[in-house]
Amino acid sequence: MTSIFEADGKQTACTIIEVSPNIVTQVKTIETDGYNSLQLAVGDKKEKHATKAAINHYAKANTPAKKITKEFRNYSIEKSLGETISIDIFEEGDSVQIVGTTKGKGFQGVVKRHGFSGVGEASHGQHDRQRAPGSIGASSYPSRVFKGMRMAGRMGGDRVKMKGLKVVKIFAEKNYILVSGSVPGHNNSIVLIQK
Repeated sequence: MTSIFEADGKQTACTIIEVSPNIVTQVKTIETDGYNSLQLAVGDKKEKHATKAAINHYAKANTPAKKITKEFRNYSIEKSLGETISIDIFEEGDSVQIVGTTKGKGFQGVVKRHGFSGVGEASHGQHDRQRAPGSIGASSYPSRVFKGMRMAGRMGGDRVKMKGLKVVKIFAEKNYILVSGSVPGHNNSIVLIQK
C-alpha cells in the first residue's frame, strides 16, 4: 500500500494494482450458447504446461495459452475474438469491486481468530489460561457442542469481495491504477476488478 495527497491536501491510503491487458478468447451469444458473455484470459503460460485442448482453444484467438480465464456475463463492452481490453475502461473516480483471496493465517486460537479476551486477570492461580476459550457447552444436556461454536481453527484464505473502492489515479503508460483502501490478498496476488 501507499498513500497520495489529493488536491485539497487530504491524504488517501491506496493500493497499487497492475492491470494486465485481457484478451477476448471466446464470445458467447444467445443464438449459439443461450446467453451472452465474454471470456477473458490473462497471463502467459508455457505451452508444455498447457493441455492440447487449451492450446487449441486459445489458438482461435491467435494467442498463446493463458494462466487465468474468466467468463463475464452482462457486459457492456462490444469486443470480438482476439481483441484486447486494457486499462482504458477505467476512469479516475470510478467505483469498483475487487475480488481476491485473503492472506492465510494458518491455525489460530480464539483470541486472534474471534477476538476473545481470555480469562482475564493473571492472578488467583490462573497460570496458563490467559488465551483459553473458556466453557464451550453444557454437560449432561445437550451433551454436545453446538455447530458454529467459535473455537480455534484455520483462519484466512477466504474469497472476499471489497465493494465501493474508488479509482484514485491511473498511470496508463505503466498499466497501474491506484485504488483507495485495502485489497484482499498478499503482494503479487491476482485479483478481479469489476466496475
